[in-house]
Amino acid sequence: MTSIALDSRAGIARDGRMKPMCAAFILAVLALLAGCATAPEPEPARTIIAIACQLPPGFHKAVVGNKQSLTDPTWAPFGRPETGWSVYAVRAAHEVKTRCAPKSPGFAARLARWQDRHALPSTGLMDKTTFLAMKTSWQAERPFVAQRAAGLCPGPPASADLTTLPAPETLDGKTVQLRADAAHALEIMVAAARRDLPNAALRPDRLTVFSGFRSPAYDADRCAREGNCDGVGRATCSAHRTGLAIDLTLGAAPGFEVDSSQDANRIWQTHTPAYRWLVDHGERYGFTNYAFEPWHWEWNQSTP
Repeated sequence: MTSIALDSRAGIARDGRMKPMCAAFILAVLALLAGCATAPEPEPARTIIAIACQLPPGFHKAVVGNKQSLTDPTWAPFGRPETGWSVYAVRAAHEVKTRCAPKSPGFAARLARWQDRHALPSTGLMDKTTFLAMKTSWQAERPFVAQRAAGLCPGPPASADLTTLPAPETLDGKTVQLRADAAHALEIMVAAARRDLPNAALRPDRLTVFSGFRSPAYDADRCAREGNCDGVGRATCSAHRTGLAIDLTLGAAPGFEVDSSQDANRIWQTHTPAYRWLVDHGERYGFTNYAFEPWHWEWNQSTP
């Protein structure tokens, strides 16, 4: 058997072959640069990816800027002050096709490529102009938003088109109705999520529905009682009237309810395995997220 000498500094055999760990590392880097590392990874792969995310050169200024803008209190992309773009970091990483943390050179490199494709300065910096372009893209995925932009408020479905979800599929057995086709798509999606996610990452109440179809009369009465239908706290014309919108249980940060829109709760929810799975796979089943509310998803019947 031929003996192969190794240069331990380079991780390459003197006959030109790479050590296994070096090869794995390079493959992880290539996956990141290609934007392919989007599925959950085992611990060794996560470690390699975390290292690889620090490699792209030339983005120091963007990294510093992203660290600052991530928690900039002057941001208000959905009409009220927020903690920078922290709530949207997971969604943004998915948009630019990376698993790199938002404060890393790897994230900045992928963002720069996204900016270039969208005719923006390819700085790698998540500034307000870049985020607005990203938000506009996300909102365009929601047919309900297009209807509202045209001045339309969709009517409710016929009663015959609604179905009541089985009690085990709703939070605490609450009575929830959806349009039957949306309910079927939801059933398939949640079953897939439960297959993919380990039991430790998905408690029994996760991905149960706590709100679905709400009649226009119900929403109007709620607006009158609570006086917060200002388009920020609550919409005057809600997507829930279509029977295609659902609120999914992702859990809640300590001291908050599952539908609390406080930044601390929403940031906590976006770091749950359930939310990350939905961001990665929801579109495959026809579901799109309203980014301001991690729990709110809408079924797009035109999605294959």
